[in-house]
Amino acid sequence: MSRDIFDTLDKAGFGSNVHEIASEGNCRVLRLEDRSGEGFMTMYRVFDGIYLMYNDFHMKHCVSEYQNADTVLCIDHCREGRIEHENSLGERYYMEAGDLRIDKRVHHAGRVELPLSHYHGITIGFMQGAAQESLRHEMPFLSVDLDMLGKKFCPENKEFLLRTNEQLNVVFSQLYHTPESMRLDFFRVKIAELLLLLSAVDTAANSEQRQYFPASQTSKIKEIHSLITSRPDKTFTVEELSEISGMPPASLRKVFKAVYGTPVYQYIKSYKMKTAAEMLISDRRVNIADIAQRLGYDNASKFSAAFRDVMGATPQNYRNRQEDI
Repeated sequence: MSRDIFDTLDKAGFGSNVHEIASEGNCRVLRLEDRSGEGFMTMYRVFDGIYLMYNDFHMKHCVSEYQNADTVLCIDHCREGRIEHENSLGERYYMEAGDLRIDKRVHHAGRVELPLSHYHGITIGFMQGAAQESLRHEMPFLSVDLDMLGKKFCPENKEFLLRTNEQLNVVFSQLYHTPESMRLDFFRVKIAELLLLLSAVDTAANSEQRQYFPASQTSKIKEIHSLITSRPDKTFTVEELSEISGMPPASLRKVFKAVYGTPVYQYIKSYKMKTAAEMLISDRRVNIADIAQRLGYDNASKFSAAFRDVMGATPQNYRNRQEDI
């Protein structure tokens, strides 16, 4: 089996924190290590110069040491979680479930944040020269010029972000449930379909779909997040957080939602109830009223209603259900 694409990527360098832990045929598994957790990348060689990789990360952050390996085009799809990147202008942007990013991996090295401590998705990479030759040889019916596609989506090597696109998401949903018996052939057909759909995307109509935020603002929001999660007994108002952070309330609301995916009040409520769920199971001797008070609820009925709204069951029923498992 030709390891051309694996050798090319290895020479470019994934970095000192990435190691191969398994390899068989057209597949290899890489492990990314970080003090905040770990990530796994399962990579398949689809054709010479073309790979598909499943990304599964459970960590808060990591440092990408990846160096560009003549990538003409790279497509990332987020299935679950959130991921933060910083572009060459020092602006930060976020990918969430259903989002697509197209870039050339020119500015990929650097610190990567996972606001929700997990990220799952797919990366499809096309390498300079070899990928186009493979498409011409293996799929002569496919009239897609990868170089032109790269120029269309990534002028001046800038990333292109695409909000949820129904047709593209259908292709990726199928890639997440690939029949093992026909895996490589299935990858090839779906990659051809994906390239055709991307050829028809109107970049002008989709160019303003994602907002970018200064690093100074996102850093303040992360400080706010640390405060919220360190004080589950308190329900902060936006006005209080605004005064603490020095950010106007409207900006705080907007940037918080961009980073963590939900409005600040909703996040606080959800965090409190998930903390309550852990308390209900970790120490069954603690009564529900005490848990409610620890989370800032003087009224047990309001706590129960909030818990049911987030967790789908009353605190007592949730505890009983876990005891039966």
